[in-house]
Amino acid sequence: MDRLTGITGFQWDEGNLSKNPGKHGVANSESEDIFFNEPLIVADDMKHSGIERRWFALGKTNAERRLFVVFTIRKDKIRIISSRDMNRKEQNSYEKAEKNSSGIQD
Repeated sequence: MDRLTGITGFQWDEGNLSKNPGKHGVANSESEDIFFNEPLIVADDMKHSGIERRWFALGKTNAERRLFVVFTIRKDKIRIISSRDMNRKEQNSYEKAEKNSSGIQD
């Protein structure tokens, strides 16, 4: 994935360290997991890209939990803004990507 080429790690805002675990029940390490598992769907979050460009990702954790993650890139680090379980529409999109990446035909 071109936009993630050269990424060397993650950066966490102090205010977000406890937000995702507290509000959405998603551990920070789970949010990071999705960037190492396939398929990973990444798209521009044009609606929320104001001062800073944002993206969202659909992916799965090492424990197969499916997450929706909003992030930005600062220099060579992914800075996660928000992370939550995928909703039904996002899960459907992700399932299609999984089928396509595994060669399974509908």
